[in-house]
Amino acid sequence: MAAALVDEEINNDDFYALLNVRREATQDELKAAYRRLCMLYHPDKHRDPDLKQQAETLFNLVHQAYEVLSDPQSRAIYDIYGKKGLEMEGWEVVERKKAAAEIREEFERLQREREERRLQQRTNPKGTISVGLDATDLFDRYDEEFEEPGSRFPQIEINKMHISQSIEAPLTTTDTAVLAGSLSTQNGNGGGSINIALRRVTSAKGWGELEFGAGDIQGPLFGMKIFRNLTSQSFITTHCGLQFSSRGIRPGLTTVLARNLDKNTMGYLQWRWGSQSAMNTSLVRDTKTSHLTIALQLGIPHSFMLMSYQYKFQDDDQTKVKGTIKLNRASQTYFFPIHLTDQLLPSAIFYATVGPLVIYFAMHRLIIKPYLQLQKEKELEKHRENSSSTIALKKQEAEAAVRLMQESVRRIIEVEESKLGLIITNAWYGKFVTDSSGRNERAKVIDVTVPLQCLVKESKLILTEACKTGVPGFYDPCVGEDKSLKVIYLFRGVLHQVMTADNESLRIPKQSHRIDTDG
Repeated sequence: MAAALVDEEINNDDFYALLNVRREATQDELKAAYRRLCMLYHPDKHRDPDLKQQAETLFNLVHQAYEVLSDPQSRAIYDIYGKKGLEMEGWEVVERKKAAAEIREEFERLQREREERRLQQRTNPKGTISVGLDATDLFDRYDEEFEEPGSRFPQIEINKMHISQSIEAPLTTTDTAVLAGSLSTQNGNGGGSINIALRRVTSAKGWGELEFGAGDIQGPLFGMKIFRNLTSQSFITTHCGLQFSSRGIRPGLTTVLARNLDKNTMGYLQWRWGSQSAMNTSLVRDTKTSHLTIALQLGIPHSFMLMSYQYKFQDDDQTKVKGTIKLNRASQTYFFPIHLTDQLLPSAIFYATVGPLVIYFAMHRLIIKPYLQLQKEKELEKHRENSSSTIALKKQEAEAAVRLMQESVRRIIEVEESKLGLIITNAWYGKFVTDSSGRNERAKVIDVTVPLQCLVKESKLILTEACKTGVPGFYDPCVGEDKSLKVIYLFRGVLHQVMTADNESLRIPKQSHRIDTDG
């Protein structure tokens, strides 16, 4: 959560929260909420110069929110892109007489044009580095009579390495050029290759690609690949190529039919014709915590059955460590395959399974987790310092709103007391800390009793599903942390307590915890 704080802005520009209406509110609901707040914040109702100035500021905010939401065109833009969408380049050229659906289409077209300009500078680099380690000397030691004198320590060697990198260069909105290269070495021998591909998106359902390649191990390559969505759950790809070498031209054809079986499971049928013809069927299930592959292949010269399972260790910094020693970081992938033994040895199995798990959990608990927590706290503290002036301003606005509400709240309480209605006795908003948290923290809350009582109408209090910092009289007491709203209220002479998370709707009276006042 703290990682996202760099781009987060502190503001009270949630117009729906400001008017306390649903996002699906009708024009009548908007008008009723607007009139209610106008009666509360109208500058002419206050004689004190300071209160009059504060009321004018809040009145202008409410008026701005109502102007945006009551206009179908500006509301359509606001619903998609927020307040910034109304200020974006291109909004001024949209015709105001168009309908909401038309204005949405027009604005999305302007957005696509902006994205196309950004696309020209995007290269989408991807890379893979694989380093093979030969650690068989740890377990498959020669007998002592064959060992050289002094060779007591086992040797771990790098016996192979593979590096590949690719970049994409958008040419137009439908055409993309892809440049890829790779280098490989194994036991002192190796080589490299380079490939250039031109990809064109033909429709929303498919694309085609032409590929040209050359290398020092294999000769020139010419290929073509076609992708097509058959349904929303299945697709097919076909790849045909010609490989030129000293032995002649080797044609090849590969067709893959895939279907999405559920949200996390894919089924594949593959037919390959060429130098290594085969038919393959596989089932791949990929979730946040695991990856399972089951495959069966019949072919020349290789036929096999494969089952592979990987458990993913995932942290908040988006670095994944898999059982195969595979690291994913941004668009780069790093493999570290370790060859432990050429035969089935209990010691090798133990160190290949239990050992990495123990090392990972120890590093995660002692190094990674404390480091990430420290980084989050630093970013959160930095964000608080940068936003301290903004928070101070929002606090002054909230306190000013509370002062403007005092007279209205007094009248509301008198009416509610006369009919044993709804009276907010105490209300707090912010971060609550319980004794069971086990950490040395303190609660960071603000008193919002007056703002909530001001929203009571006909013995009911309804808060819409929105961030509470947008409600008049509220502000954020703990930037970047999870917040809740706790309310103690009196209804029909009985004291109740209710607590809800931020961004959740609240309706009072409701079935809540009754407070026993006998003691």
